[in-house]
Amino acid sequence: MSEPGSLIRTLSGRPAARNFHSYVINEVGRAIVSGDMPVGSGLPGDAEMMDRFGVSRTVLREALKTLEAKGLVEARAKVGTRVLPQSRWNLFDRQVLAWKLESGPSPAFLASFQIIRESLEVQAARLAAQHREAEHVRLLNYWLNQRAVMAHQPEPFAMAEFEIHRVVAEASGNPFLRAASAVMEFGVAVSVLAHLGDDLTAPPGGLSKAHAAGYEALVRAVERGDADTAATQMASVIR
Repeated sequence: MSEPGSLIRTLSGRPAARNFHSYVINEVGRAIVSGDMPVGSGLPGDAEMMDRFGVSRTVLREALKTLEAKGLVEARAKVGTRVLPQSRWNLFDRQVLAWKLESGPSPAFLASFQIIRESLEVQAARLAAQHREAEHVRLLNYWLNQRAVMAHQPEPFAMAEFEIHRVVAEASGNPFLRAASAVMEFGVAVSVLAHLGDDLTAPPGGLSKAHAAGYEALVRAVERGDADTAATQMASVIR
């Protein structure tokens, strides 16, 4: 679930768990992020959870270690494993963001997210215009075209839009911006979901019209090395 694109794939429904380990992580993680397992509450004992999920003690312990690494739970001697507050969660983790997307992020959460996304991506666009190479420009034009072609298929469309953002970050040359791809992917997923119908289908006119001119202008600015315009256009398409 940590690879680029895995968050967007949740737009077409929950991805199937690949093994018992990931199954436990997904079920418990979703329950925590959605609030079904409230902050401060203790997780059931090992025996109960082993029976509930049909897994061995080893699988359960490894899954809980993964959730602890994501900041969702904390295991303490003689106390057990308890759910931690959101302030402790790793909100740059792609899987945590996917659970947030499924549970329906609040307006306050999205407002906070937007501040971080804009600060990262606007700077990425500025740097991309200064450091882009021919291959970056080729990929940006390819994904810009795919964004238009896939206008009636939400998941491929979202993937194309995400790739534009990912390539811009790659072209920036900044390793920290490259590592923030989960933030970019979450932003694209939220934006696409806002334009879908209740049945998660694209509107009759397709999805590409939204911000089409902005993405075109962004790619052209990066292509010609216009850092100021690239930054302005990136700010425009993500607002």
